[in-house]
Amino acid sequence: MGAKYLIDTNAVIDYLDGKLPSSGNNLLDDNNVNISVITRMELLSWSGSIEKQTEILEEFVSLSQVFNLSESIIQETIKIRKAFTTKLPDAIIAATALTHDFTLITRNTKDFNKIAGLKVVNPHNVE
Repeated sequence: MGAKYLIDTNAVIDYLDGKLPSSGNNLLDDNNVNISVITRMELLSWSGSIEKQTEILEEFVSLSQVFNLSESIIQETIKIRKAFTTKLPDAIIAATALTHDFTLITRNTKDFNKIAGLKVVNPHNVE
C-alpha cells in the first residue's frame, strides 16, 4: 500500500487555483483526499471568496475525508504544542497527520519540518 496523505489548506488552494506544477497536481489527483477539520474550516470560512469559489470549495470538502478532533488528535496536539512553538491550527493538522500515519502535503514546510516524526511533502517540489 502506498503513502497516505493529508492535504493542508495552502496546498488545496494552490491545487484548485491551478498553481501547482503537473507533478504536484498528479500527486493530489492520484490519492484520496484527506483533510483536517481545520482545513475544512479554513476553506469554508474564506470571506474573500465569490459565490463560484465558495461552490468549488464546498464541493472539494464534500468529496474529502474530513478528520475531526478525536481524543488521540487532541492529545497529540498537546504534545506538539508543548514541544514546539507551533500555532494551534498547524499543531492540529500535524497531530491529525501523525495520528493517522499520513504524510502532510503543504507549501508551508518551514513550520512543519521541525515536528518529530511528521512526514512532509511540498507539492511544488514533487518530482
